[in-house]
This record gives sequence, C-alpha cells and structure tokens, in this order.
Amino acid sequence: MTNPAFPDSQHPITWPEGFSAAASFTFDVDAESCILAHDPASSRRMSLMSHQSYGPRVAVPRLLQILDRQGIKGTFFVPGFTAETYPDTVRAIVDGGHEIGHHGYLHEQMQGIDAATEARYLDRGLDALEKVAGIRPVGFRAPWWELNWHTPQLLADRGFLYDSSLLDGDAPYRFAVAEGDSRDIVEIPVDWALDDWEQYAFYPGVTGSGVIESPAKVLEMWTLEAQAHHQQGSCFVLTNHPFISGRPSKAVALEQLIERVRSLDGMWVTTLEEIARHTAETVTEVHRHGRVEIAGFPDAGVSMRAASKSGAASALVGGRQ
Repeated sequence: MTNPAFPDSQHPITWPEGFSAAASFTFDVDAESCILAHDPASSRRMSLMSHQSYGPRVAVPRLLQILDRQGIKGTFFVPGFTAETYPDTVRAIVDGGHEIGHHGYLHEQMQGIDAATEARYLDRGLDALEKVAGIRPVGFRAPWWELNWHTPQLLADRGFLYDSSLLDGDAPYRFAVAEGDSRDIVEIPVDWALDDWEQYAFYPGVTGSGVIESPAKVLEMWTLEAQAHHQQGSCFVLTNHPFISGRPSKAVALEQLIERVRSLDGMWVTTLEEIARHTAETVTEVHRHGRVEIAGFPDAGVSMRAASKSGAASALVGGRQ
C-alpha cells in the first residue's frame, strides 16, 4: 500500500513497548449449535449435521497445528453446547495455551430477548465451560455479534473483562455498561469484512448465496485489511469458523495470512484477552454509546442520546475492584 491509512481518532491507543499495532486470530467453534438454535428440527438432517461437526472433529486439530507451527496463540469462542458435545476438542484448545471465550450456550438468537432469559444463557454457558475445561472465561462474543442494550451490564455482573461484538471502531476502547452504572468493560471491535462467514459460508437452504469465494481472493482482501490496520496503529481482528476456514485450501490461505501479519514490523499478534488487559490498564477514556429512542413513531418523533466519552480512569472494569 502506498498511501497511509488514517487512524481511528475516536479510540486512541498506544501499544506495549516495541509494538505499533495489534492483531488477533479468533475462532468461533459453533459446530452444530448455530444451526440448532435457528431450527432445532435440523438435528434430523444427517448431512447438515456432518457439515457442522467437521469443525470440532477435523478442523480444530488442523488449526491448532497451524497456530503451533506459527508460534502464536488464538482466541476460541466456544458455545457451552459445543463444549459439552466435544469436550476433548475444547481441552485440546486449552492444552495448546489458547484462550477460551464465551459464545452463548446454544448460539442462541439474541436479538430482542429479555435480560432474565439472556442471563440464563450466559450462566449455562459459563457452567459448561467450567465443567468441561475448568476455566471461567473473561471474554464474550455474542452469537451473530448481536448485543442487547442490557448485555454489557450482565457481563459486568459476571466479571467479564471484555466483549468483542460491536462494530464501531478499529481499536479497542472502554465503555460504560449502563447509564448510572460506574462500571465499564473493554470492547474489541469486529468487522463483517473480517469474517469468513461472508466469504465462504454456504449450505443449501441454510445460509449463503451459493458463491464460495476463492481463498486467493480472500487472502488478498484480508492482507490489505491487515496492512491498513498496521499502518494506522489499530487492531486487526479476524473471525473464523473452523467448519469453514479449517477446510484444506482455506486453512492453507489462513496460514499464509498469519505469516504475512507476523512479518509486519511492530505487529503484536496475541489473544484478545491480552489486548483487553492492555486496554484496561492503559486507556483512561470511558465511552458511552449513543442510543436512538423511538416512542410512538411517527407521531411522537425520534430522539437521539449522543455518544460521549470521559476521562474516568477510576471506573471499574468488568466488575473488578
């Protein structure tokens, strides 16, 4: 790239000494859960279930070999159902020194659910991960990246350090979990252009357009994204699903991408947990998200509470004192 990228001015951050940008390779180990949450009757479809089970059974071992060969650690977001169904796979991730994050229990549809229901999903997922892997995750990624306005407060109640579900930045930041609540958590933003689902996902009658992109095209696109994040000093976060990007040619392209990202001078390649801890320790501004209120539209009109930020360095992070 010949022209420098412009930094994210809303979320300024400095990286540890010796690093000028950050990158993390993350994996959503959905397996059958995302399909079953959408349509429980899909359990009768043997071929469809085999398509999803490829992830934990075949792809995760391959991906772990790639990460080991490249000498990096990844973040794996695991639904509780996946942990209970494939405990050996989850333990292998932990044994490899990688981070486990929370990703719901059954990859539930999150949009519009009430806080009590969502709390049950969170707790059931936490219980499953603790029972199977002996860990209590500090990171959360909402199924389908779909947070509700009450979700951050539920996360803080349970001691989460960070979330990675919002799409409003190029760099991590801290944000207040609710109006009138002194606590905050770290957000590590994501981007649909950096999700393999949009490039490769296809199953007849379930998802996708029927166009499965060439890994060469995807490698080029993601390389350009990584280079831009590197130039502007921000945070490149790639989201992969093992049943998609763990397939042979896609896995080869992914390893080539990892090699390219690692070769960028000053690029810190690490887990989301490490990035979140650095953010919590060094960023002092706390953001409050803007929110649109529509009451009786169109007669009552629409109001907007503007986004804001403050230098509240003493705010609590993830409910921790």
